[in-house]
Amino acid sequence: MLEMTREEFEELVAQALDRIPPELTRLMDNVAVFVEDEPPAEDPELLGLYEGTPLTERGEWYAGVLPDRITIYRGPTMRMVAREDGDRDLVVEEVEITVVHEIAHHFGIDDDRLHALGYG
Repeated sequence: MLEMTREEFEELVAQALDRIPPELTRLMDNVAVFVEDEPPAEDPELLGLYEGTPLTERGEWYAGVLPDRITIYRGPTMRMVAREDGDRDLVVEEVEITVVHEIAHHFGIDDDRLHALGYG
């Protein structure tokens, strides 16, 4: 199985965030990105999770709230890549897809549209 430390994985997430075009990152508001080793027990193969209120649903009431949370999960990503006999390049690709997928949820884009765009 391909091994990667949490620090190496966190660096891949940071690199994926750096590849988001600046005109989009400027629009992101009140959102934090985290890396965790494992997702909640009820969904052990979850690669990423967006928790919060998408920009498209915010109104005048939206003030003084905790940041939205994007979490990228290392364990399921590494297991998926291992099942596919992948290498570091596949981990990089999957991390980038997952980061874009979760940021898209922040912008209010749903799973059906993301799947159609290849970010499912």
